[in-house]
Amino acid sequence: MEKLAIFGGKPVRENKIFYGHQTVLEDDVKAVTEVLTSDYLTCGPKVSELEKKLADYCEAKYAVSVSNGTAALHCACLAAGIGPGDEVITTPLTFAASANCVLYVGGTPVFADINPKTYNIDPESIRAHITDKTKAVIAVDFTGQCIEFDKIRKICDEYNLILIEDAAHSIGSLYRGRKVGSLADMTCFSFHPVKNITCGEGGAITTGNDEFYKKLVLAHTHGITHDESLMEEAPHEGSWYYEQISLGFNYRLTDIQAAFLLSQLNKLDSFKEKRKAIVKKYNEAFKSIPEIIIQEEIPESDSCRHLYIIRLSLDKLNCTRREFFDAMSAENIQCQVHYVPTYFFPYYKHLGYSEGLCPNAEEVYKGILSIPLYPTLTEKDTDDVIEAVKKITDYYRR
Repeated sequence: MEKLAIFGGKPVRENKIFYGHQTVLEDDVKAVTEVLTSDYLTCGPKVSELEKKLADYCEAKYAVSVSNGTAALHCACLAAGIGPGDEVITTPLTFAASANCVLYVGGTPVFADINPKTYNIDPESIRAHITDKTKAVIAVDFTGQCIEFDKIRKICDEYNLILIEDAAHSIGSLYRGRKVGSLADMTCFSFHPVKNITCGEGGAITTGNDEFYKKLVLAHTHGITHDESLMEEAPHEGSWYYEQISLGFNYRLTDIQAAFLLSQLNKLDSFKEKRKAIVKKYNEAFKSIPEIIIQEEIPESDSCRHLYIIRLSLDKLNCTRREFFDAMSAENIQCQVHYVPTYFFPYYKHLGYSEGLCPNAEEVYKGILSIPLYPTLTEKDTDDVIEAVKKITDYYRR
């Protein structure tokens, strides 16, 4: 049996690769440079151009760009009118922002369990957690796979709930041929460097609802407007005049970022095909290894996967998840864990949440690891990842 690098053996590869990495090409650099030498670095024409292109790509009526994905979720909660006394159902197997945004507006996050095969929120668990205080559902497209939209939409319509789709992982994905961004009442995106496309930091919300759109615009620009139809004082003094009509935030995206993202959008479909090819290769490599569980996908989802997760069958291995993680790192393949269930964190425990709320999510969390997935991985890179997983699994097999 081959000795693991962590015990002094030769690593699978010489240089380290990580679970995610931005893909920045020359046209991205050129787009940013052009803005840097223009008249506008922010509050200029590139932001409007981006919002139009993003809405068109997502087949949505409107898009509002913001400073990051958390700001997108916050603005969506504000537009939805969520406040003290309101409950919002979401998943615990996600980044904390999916629940934090509810707390920002004074609401109460309620955690529904996941489907243990797809790792997405379980529609029936959503139904089981609805009370007369429930106002909205924030459903996360975990790893880029679409939620079971038809089932969740039906539940939301039945109980008159607002559906907010946290699509931080899933821009480029389709559900029954429809683009993510055109399905929910509001859809929130993130453009962090490891996401499907990036502009350094950034986010956006898409919607087809006129009222939500107006509230989103106000929420991300201090509650300030130049729109005469919204102003309370008339006549106003001149073209420079503006009014603050609500309490909003400074969540604007810059023209520098907008130009970067416009360039990235041009490549999203090609990025998706590369990601899908890597996912297919991994699936083929791991499907015959009993110690590795592969995330299942619903047939309705044509996924642009942000993450590739392997789940360790720890009862079939003589190691912990931590030992497997450290062994992968020693082979120069850096993994990550996505995610610690949100209510495990001390902050949420202080709010009264406790372990045991979502048994499926907690069980899945125990064995998951995210392995490298991004468009610039070479055949050699993915071969090395597969070799490392097999090498470590062979070593620790019971």
